[in-house]
Order: sequence, then C-alpha cells, then structure tokens
Amino acid sequence: MAAKVAIIEDDQTISQMYRFKFEAEGYDVETAEDGKVGLELVQTMHPDIVLLDLMMPEMTGDQVLIEMRKNDWGKDVKVIILTNMGEQEIPDSIKGLGVSAVVLKANMTPRQVFELVKKHLG
Repeated sequence: MAAKVAIIEDDQTISQMYRFKFEAEGYDVETAEDGKVGLELVQTMHPDIVLLDLMMPEMTGDQVLIEMRKNDWGKDVKVIILTNMGEQEIPDSIKGLGVSAVVLKANMTPRQVFELVKKHLG
C-alpha cells in the first residue's frame, strides 16, 4: 500500500511541484491551499506524513498542528514543516509538537524533500 502524503501549502506552484514528485514516486497525495481546509483534509485522510507550511490564510500551520495533535489519529503522524522562516522565527509552540523536520523551502529541491520524507517514513 502506498504511503499517504498530505501537502498543506498555500503557494499552488510549490504544492503542485511536490505533488507531482510524490505521485511520480508512487505515493497517494492530497493537497490543501489553506490551514482550515488542510485540517479537514488530514482529519478525513489520516495521512502517514504531512508537509505543512506555517504561514497560510484561514489557519496557520502551527494552529493546524495543535489541532491534529489533540486527536488519537493525529498524535503520532509525522510532520515536516515547510517554511521560508528562519529557525529563530519558528514559534516555540511548534517545537514541542513532535515535528520530524523543518525544511527551508528555498534551500531544498523536491527530490531532497522526497528523500527526507522517505527517510522519516522508514
């Protein structure tokens, strides 16, 4: 069974770029363009891993993550933060919520992000 990946990212170009890469590698992928839709997506999809942007309309990534972690199904879901914020700008609330990795979008190719996801999924 293919791993399920949820991409919650408001930049459609970035979202589609990752989607194409993961689908080409055989993963099941769903995307959401804002935090509120993203939370609804993960609640129904129950993904194996979430690529989560922090700065989004409707609901920020940290708010999505806090809500995810309140549910039994969401307590252990692997989450990789996608951001263009510097490490020092990332809210402390994020660091305590079991984030697998933080990726600076500008510094990693889709291939590198895919390899990171593959590593975290085992």
